[in-house]
Amino acid sequence: MSQNNNSNKLVVTGSHAALDQMKYEVAQELGIAIPQDGYYGNFTTYDAGSLGGYITKRLVTIGEQSLAGQYK
Repeated sequence: MSQNNNSNKLVVTGSHAALDQMKYEVAQELGIAIPQDGYYGNFTTYDAGSLGGYITKRLVTIGEQSLAGQYK
């Protein structure tokens, strides 16, 4: 079907696991079930957008706190 042509490069090596953990935490907070088999074909656009939006919001908050010297 489709090939994964993801050209995004992680700046911090090893951050993939942390981002996955954050994805599962946010999904749990929002009550969204992440497919255990890795197939996202039945994932609604609304759920995917909500999940991505909240992850982005959390990452921005962490970045702002880090710049302010508040995040540990």
